[in-house]
Amino acid sequence: MREIDRVLTYLESEQEAAVDRLCQFLRIPSVSADSKYASDVRRAAEWVGSFLRDAGLKTETIENRGHPLILAETPHQDGLPTVLIYGHYDVQPAENVHLWTSSPFEPTIRNGAIYARGASDDKGQLLTHMLSVRAWKQVTGSWPVNFKFIIEGEEETGSHVLQRFLEQAGDRLACDCVVISDGSQFGPDQPAITYGLRGIAYFELRVSGPSHDLHSGVFGGTVTNPANALAQMLAGLIDDEGRVNIPGFYDDVDPPTPEERERLRQLPFDEKAFWQSLGVDSAVGEVGYTVLERRWIRPTYDVCGIWGGYQGEGAKTVIPAEAGAKISFRLVPRQHPTRVRELLEKRLKELCPPGIRFQLLDLHGSPAVVTPLDSPFIKAAEKALRAAFPNPPVFTREGGSIPIVSKFQERLRADVLLLGWGQYDDNAHGPDEKFLLADFHRGTLASAHLWQEIREIANTRA
Repeated sequence: MREIDRVLTYLESEQEAAVDRLCQFLRIPSVSADSKYASDVRRAAEWVGSFLRDAGLKTETIENRGHPLILAETPHQDGLPTVLIYGHYDVQPAENVHLWTSSPFEPTIRNGAIYARGASDDKGQLLTHMLSVRAWKQVTGSWPVNFKFIIEGEEETGSHVLQRFLEQAGDRLACDCVVISDGSQFGPDQPAITYGLRGIAYFELRVSGPSHDLHSGVFGGTVTNPANALAQMLAGLIDDEGRVNIPGFYDDVDPPTPEERERLRQLPFDEKAFWQSLGVDSAVGEVGYTVLERRWIRPTYDVCGIWGGYQGEGAKTVIPAEAGAKISFRLVPRQHPTRVRELLEKRLKELCPPGIRFQLLDLHGSPAVVTPLDSPFIKAAEKALRAAFPNPPVFTREGGSIPIVSKFQERLRADVLLLGWGQYDDNAHGPDEKFLLADFHRGTLASAHLWQEIREIANTRA
């Protein structure tokens, strides 16, 4: 029996144990954005480190003014490619607990899926690679390629510790390719290889007016209301055709090529079913582009949160002294967050009404990334996914952002494989986040196949 067949047999026999391990991981409420969970975030880091250490990898915890990094690697074998596996053990907050069917940090299996915060983003997907690497060593006594893991605890808050590590000691992560599973397939039973990610520029906008809250009857109509001003400024950043209304914003945006538009049109996408799955019945966005083009290859602007004035029960007639919003821009290749900030600040000055002051806080950002479709690692991933899933993979881009990916490309000069095992309706940042167990298991098998296929790249070159 071939080595890969033995590894696959072992993984299939261990599926129940794999789910148990995932449940252990998911029970740790590793919310990086909230300081009250700091000890739990560290506990999740320790869980990852312990797993990789038990799997036979040399493992190190790296501290650098934030949540710890876990760096692990196998002994170097000459003549074999080196693969860097990236993932994150931190999760989004699980606010609005009343909207969850079951407790967000008590994993629950329903209808073939496991429900918990972090199930799909990213603990479940990360664990597939950890399990497959462990299985290769357990079954064959060796590893098919050289492995490095870099697992962080701040992906959901900007990856600041990892970015500093890349700047200071990035050579320790030298590799031939980076593998990341932190996204979704194109649809049920339809795996995808994602060759591009949009970038992001995320800001907090604060506006202020009077020195204190005012009675809206006594003072209404005599001072500029910061909440009104905020609404006007936010609305002024987009036009009636869905385009970002900031002069210069599109200067660095290349139009999609006819070839890419045709490639997207060929994908088996049911627009009506997509809207139904989201609970809406109409499409919005930039005029002249399809839903997939708007999601993947065009820049966008969104208000992600907004506040100001009285929020309690009943009525309180008040003009708030201040108001604010969180806003994000998704970026495409050649756009840069720094330039977007410059243009945004200039536009906000134009939109800001008399009697109002504003402050723009830069929270985090990263450029878009694209991997060439002729990469040998893309070809290896295609073979691996064909072996593990019922349908061959399609090639897609992704509207979301993984901020560290552009840093990997820039610092390591390595191709990045984005292989998401989740589904777009996994509710990764919302209530009832889930991960289909069938995809968890198939992702683990695909991961095991991938290492075999990447080893073949070295054999072919030899």
